[in-house]
Amino acid sequence: MAILDRFTDIISANVNALIDRMEDPEKMIDQYLRKMMDDLAEVKKNTASVMAEETRSKRLVDENEAEVAKYSNFAKKALESGNDADARVFLSKKQELEDIGTKLANTYAKAHENASKMRQMHDKLATDIEKLRQRRSMIKAQLSVADTQEKLNKANDSIGKSKGAKGSFERMEEKASRRLDESDAMSELNKEQKDEAQTLEEKYAEETGSAAVEDELARMKKEMGLSSDDEQSE
Repeated sequence: MAILDRFTDIISANVNALIDRMEDPEKMIDQYLRKMMDDLAEVKKNTASVMAEETRSKRLVDENEAEVAKYSNFAKKALESGNDADARVFLSKKQELEDIGTKLANTYAKAHENASKMRQMHDKLATDIEKLRQRRSMIKAQLSVADTQEKLNKANDSIGKSKGAKGSFERMEEKASRRLDESDAMSELNKEQKDEAQTLEEKYAEETGSAAVEDELARMKKEMGLSSDDEQSE
């Protein structure tokens, strides 16, 4: 049958292996599923036709067998009646029907084989479609999870970049602080160092100057006839 030749790949097709080879399973499954649904509609239509042919062939075989049995009984009755001539006519008809019956039986056998193949094809295609639908749901669920994971990965990358930027800022801040400390230290080192003896000299020079003033003050009071505070107290 042409329909069987056309759909021979349905019997041998491995739907799971086909899905595994798909580059874009979600998209390709939908396309392949639509094609399989079209195929199933045609297979179902042809299966019904072949099954009807099988039924008709079986009915013809049954009717022929009934006719053969009828003429066989007539032949027996003719023999029981002692009428061999009538028995020969009935047996001749019986043999004629048996020849036809052989052809009808062959036709039925072929129709039965075709119907079995069509039913097998129909059942497998229906099963594959159900598998495909289940795999489609699973694949879409997996893709949804994958999309979510990709979003999480991107978010983690963004967080990582933010941490990296923060770390860079902190390193720059630390570097600036270190440079400021170095500048302050350099400024301290650049200050002119005073000699210790010179510092003491200035101290005692100030003290000497103060004593000379006191001596000059006492001399002037003496010349002016003014007594000093020490003399008045005596």
